[in-house]
Amino acid sequence: MDREIVFAKTLEKVKRLAKEQGNCISQKQMEEAFADLGLESGQFALIADYLKKHNIGIGEAPDAEEYLTGEEKSYLDAYLEELKGIKEAGRGEQEAVTLSAMAGDKQAQARLAEIWLPKVVEIAKLYSGQGVYLEDLIGEGNVAVAAGVSMLGCLEHPEEAEGMLGKMIMDAMEGYISDNLAKSGADQKIADKVNKVADAARELAGLLQRKVTVEELAREAGLSEEHIREALRLSGSRIEHITSGQA
Repeated sequence: MDREIVFAKTLEKVKRLAKEQGNCISQKQMEEAFADLGLESGQFALIADYLKKHNIGIGEAPDAEEYLTGEEKSYLDAYLEELKGIKEAGRGEQEAVTLSAMAGDKQAQARLAEIWLPKVVEIAKLYSGQGVYLEDLIGEGNVAVAAGVSMLGCLEHPEEAEGMLGKMIMDAMEGYISDNLAKSGADQKIADKVNKVADAARELAGLLQRKVTVEELAREAGLSEEHIREALRLSGSRIEHITSGQA
């Protein structure tokens, strides 16, 4: 397998392990993960910097709430206040509820999902500061739990439920972050296309002292009419220096 692919896959495994350990990984764990690649100390320093940008500490977990915005902290405080109304479950009750949920009991599944709400918050905090709102992460996690509690029948032992539900929550949050990044990238490409046409139109309009047509802009700016019309469509025909009558 290509060395770069191995490196990328290993990095994702390290990130996932760190999330499972509360956004923390030891230096030894990191070095062991990349042992087969024969990295130098300078490369490990770069990896550590990368992990830090993803809220992952080496040897010591960072403060998860440090990356929350003021708005997110306000939301979190209000949401945690709501959760105080949920009766806490002792280990005995949780195991009994889990067993019943595994057997298909709907009330037990609902209670187990309720018990997991505070845990979803703690997991969501581990993914803060990655370009998505904490509220959305919690929402994704809650949906994952609601689905997960009805899928526990495949397990043999109740203690396996925590790992299964935790994984489903993390997968849901990571998937949401990934989708958001992809959407942001697509949005940026659209913005770049529109801005390129808008800049060219503004420059030509300044020379002609009037709005320009699509045909004029295509001819003078070296852009295809198709490219210009696509930019107009994406902008909702709001590129001000192009006359709408000819678009």
